[in-house]
Amino acid sequence: MAPPPFRADHVGSFLRPERLKIARADFFAGRLPADGLRAVEDECVREVVGAQERVGLKGVTDGEFRRTYFHVDFLEQFEGVKTQYGEFVAKFRKDDGSEVGFKPPTMHVEGKIRHAKPIQGRDFDFLKSVATKTPKVCIPAPSMLHFRGGRRAISDSAYPDIEPFYADLGAAYRDEIADLAARGCRYLQLDDTNLAYLCDPTIREATRSRGDDPDALTRLYCRLVNDATRDRPNDMTVSVHLCRGNFKSAWVAQGGYEPVADILFNEMKIDAFFLEYDDERSGDFAPLRFAPKGKTIVLGLMSSKRPEAESKDEIKRRIDEATRYAPLEQCALSHQCGFSSTAHGNDLGEADQWKKLERCVEIAREVWRDA
Repeated sequence: MAPPPFRADHVGSFLRPERLKIARADFFAGRLPADGLRAVEDECVREVVGAQERVGLKGVTDGEFRRTYFHVDFLEQFEGVKTQYGEFVAKFRKDDGSEVGFKPPTMHVEGKIRHAKPIQGRDFDFLKSVATKTPKVCIPAPSMLHFRGGRRAISDSAYPDIEPFYADLGAAYRDEIADLAARGCRYLQLDDTNLAYLCDPTIREATRSRGDDPDALTRLYCRLVNDATRDRPNDMTVSVHLCRGNFKSAWVAQGGYEPVADILFNEMKIDAFFLEYDDERSGDFAPLRFAPKGKTIVLGLMSSKRPEAESKDEIKRRIDEATRYAPLEQCALSHQCGFSSTAHGNDLGEADQWKKLERCVEIAREVWRDA
């Protein structure tokens, strides 16, 4: 089988089954011990892996079933990181113009960053044991510990100079990736909202107002990814997924990739990019002209936010549009984001989720004969 990413791929998270939601609520309320929660998670992961394989996916994840948030649950396990709640309200928007208020947790660096223990290792071991296809691990990109709070969220006493923070963060990621590689992980995805947020004119201006240069941040975040992944095995595929926000089918940012594309595609030393392209908020395909040969562009043309399965003809038409700027053999297909970036999930049902993924596989097989 060809290495990932696959012609029909996916971003990683899936809607949580009801019994998993109940078990996690019972655990956090003190009604269920940790091993009891783990047993339910194991059952649900085994089922979601089987479902992915049945619809024809060649890369499978654990659905992020052991997390509440795609990023916080991972990053707070680095030594030196503390999570705080209720500091601000994020405003997510829906396509109908309504808003979804949300108080996301924020992370502060209060001490030296260190990888004190394996984070995803045990979860990957279980995923690998129940998968017959390629197991994929999704973790937040390093920028997720920097952009939201910026310099103010990083302790001056721990890091009077910011460069050692970046160095320690990269080292912590390298330790985690080395542990995953030793366990057999060969498909890794880094999830990043910040590079896509930096496509939004309003967010770019707000970034300047707080004293940061959006282009300098784009280069910094590329450097952080390069530093984090520089020692990976030659046969490990590393991809980065860019997201404009995905919470209860709502979003945060809009704007095409033009402001970041040249820097992103040519300075980030990875194998593939998962790009949001499910609606007009993501702009046109012209920025794909910057993508160099040898890097796969996974076109997120399908939506994880809506229950309806997209028309085959419409998706094929948009693939044709994209290939005016990037060769077909360099492209693949996915949904723009996961179905449940947080445990809350998007506004669709589990049956919708699988129907949409079946459609993704069908289209890929018809467009790319090697799918």
